[in-house]
Amino acid sequence: MSDHNQRNQARHEVERARFVGDVRDLLAILRREPNELLPFEWVRHLGPEGEHSLGVQAIPVEQIAGSVDRYREFDRHYLPREPYLDERWIGVRAAQLQGKELPPIQVYKVGELYFVKDGNHRVSVARRQGQRDIDAHVIELHVAVPPDEHDTLRDLIIKGEYARFLKETNLDRVVPGHHEILFTTPGRYDRLLEHIRTRQYFLDRKPERAGLPPVTWEEAVESWYRRLFRRVVDNIEHHDVMSRFPGRTEADLYLWIMDHRYFLSERYGHDVGSEQATRDFRAHHAPPLYRRVGQRMRLLWRGRLHPAR
Repeated sequence: MSDHNQRNQARHEVERARFVGDVRDLLAILRREPNELLPFEWVRHLGPEGEHSLGVQAIPVEQIAGSVDRYREFDRHYLPREPYLDERWIGVRAAQLQGKELPPIQVYKVGELYFVKDGNHRVSVARRQGQRDIDAHVIELHVAVPPDEHDTLRDLIIKGEYARFLKETNLDRVVPGHHEILFTTPGRYDRLLEHIRTRQYFLDRKPERAGLPPVTWEEAVESWYRRLFRRVVDNIEHHDVMSRFPGRTEADLYLWIMDHRYFLSERYGHDVGSEQATRDFRAHHAPPLYRRVGQRMRLLWRGRLHPAR
């Protein structure tokens, strides 16, 4: 195939790619979901602690989810969005058709996702051709809570708050393999820290601790997790509460149920316990059936409905 024919083929492919991109944009609007690459600047919300080079290695093209500075020029599937990108795209594809070896791209690795520093057009061409792997210079950033390719800015802000919570509580070390604690709304982890401090206060004042050293922060964290948070989560699972709150997490329900427990205890003049509070909350505060069905349909349409919910 001549150089002219190769460029014509590449031009036809990029025009087709932009058409497919337009269709995906329309579907994203109908589904009310984002169709953009993740901006690398959002990663700062995760509070990365250090980085190191992994050298050149083959990385999965499907796990490239963002870009340092070209995130507006390609959609989430790395399809080109603007005609001014065509010539560069055509040049990369024509070189590929000619059998030329393309240099490795440069990426940041965050969790299991990659953000392109240099080589966006090469990634776009590779993904369009169904290429599984691509060579890349990889710099890995260390984060306590990794991102997901479907994360929004709000999701990353929440995960950043979770990372700070884990650092402040040392929960990974105190309770290895603990249950994930993720909210759907920012600003909730301070409430958990209040619960732990309150737990520490009351543990210190138990009669059997007379003459013993004060309860340490880590002892309070472990006691809070095992005796409060985990117990509520177990009750949530036992009484099938999650099915009545589609789109919510166990952490969301934990806070609501703990508030409800306080309300019921004030009403009845004694601590009602987490199980009674869970059952009562499920019975009296779940959204009406029609709202639950509507929410499930919206989550299903956006591909965000957990199979168990």
